[in-house]
Amino acid sequence: MEIKVLGTGCPKCQRLEKLVIDIVKEEGVDAAVTKEEDITKIMEYGILHTPGLVIDGKVVLSGRLPGRRELAELLKNKV
Repeated sequence: MEIKVLGTGCPKCQRLEKLVIDIVKEEGVDAAVTKEEDITKIMEYGILHTPGLVIDGKVVLSGRLPGRRELAELLKNKV
């Protein structure tokens, strides 16, 4: 699984990145987690508000920070 956290470095974007990494480790999800901070590349996903989350090329979340449980469910449903 390929997971991208989209954000320019704001506190919410940083929290989402940490939360994704923590859940991937805790749940043993086989995933590569990367962070995209280039606004031009972020806009290519159609994201107007960050943070954004892309799993295997599909935008699954944008403009808000999900709760831990919601994020864990998003990741589990994509496995």
